[in-house]
Amino acid sequence: MSDAQTAEAAGTTTAEVMAELAGLEDPKARAVNEKRGDDHGVNLTKLRAVAKRLKTQQDLARALWATDDTAARLLAILICRPKDFTRDELDTMLRESRAPKAHDWLVNYVVKKNPAAEELRLAWMADPDPVVASAGWALTVERVAKKPAGLDLPGLLDVIEAGMKDAPDRLQWAMNHCLAQIGISHPEHRARALDIGERLEVLKDYPTPPNCTSPFAPIWINEIVRRQTAG
Repeated sequence: MSDAQTAEAAGTTTAEVMAELAGLEDPKARAVNEKRGDDHGVNLTKLRAVAKRLKTQQDLARALWATDDTAARLLAILICRPKDFTRDELDTMLRESRAPKAHDWLVNYVVKKNPAAEELRLAWMADPDPVVASAGWALTVERVAKKPAGLDLPGLLDVIEAGMKDAPDRLQWAMNHCLAQIGISHPEHRARALDIGERLEVLKDYPTPPNCTSPFAPIWINEIVRRQTAG
């Protein structure tokens, strides 16, 4: 029995969910999302409400992912059981995720909770595809912040210093996040992280809305450290 057939046997058909998502389509939301590369027009608050009603359904999640529809894939991520995916499944899903939002949610909501997260982090960091590599860096940010034991932080700074300036956008963003996280979480490496950020000037002119912190690493590091010290 296929994933779709199994999900239908459980009482919620893939076709019913797809029809519901189509009904939630908002052309204005799609226009905004498509500027960021996300080809869907479903309000995320409404999407989360659908997920809350459906609850966890792993077979339905697999079937929705298989539709190649971005809204359906986001919903799949919200109703899946992260630990039930194999390492190879997650590797395939990441490579076919396409939309940045599906990519980010898959890494943050699923891969980070899977037993193969560390194995995938190492494999993806070394992948020649910059989008795949960006997922490895995103997982490394998590390690830097929460489980730094065993990480070569000076080595990571070496790689960032050598490669971040000319990295493609999504990889550059993830490497920059790692740079900032090292500077924030590890005072012994803060001066070097700040120096790298100042010299490379990556995202220095990034348009930042009022009351938001700039992603330019030196500003980001100093602001978060200031808040932590004030707190």
